Amino acid sequence: MKDKENKLIALFMGLEEDGVDGYLVDMDKDYGYQIIHESCFLYNSSWDWLMPVVQKCFDTQQPSEGQHYFINESLLTMKIEVVYDRVVEFIKEYNNGR
Repeated sequence: MKDKENKLIALFMGLEEDGVDGYLVDMDKDYGYQIIHESCFLYNSSWDWLMPVVQKCFDTQQPSEGQHYFINESLLTMKIEVVYDRVVEFIKEYNNGR
């Protein structure tokens, strides 16, 4: 399962931990908030879920810092597993630099 990595991505995308193990809160919803279990995230299996994360990675870091190259390279493979792994690596490096 990719629950741990999907949770890492969800936190990067602005969701917050709920305080209940395995649940995250999405406060950005127009109708208030939504509580989501980490097993419900589809970042590892859906391009619709993953591509906004790729965009946020591009928006988060300057190209001169080198990480855009690796994400671009992974996109050229057209394999979601490769892009997903690269995004997870990017987020881990980003979080370590904060």
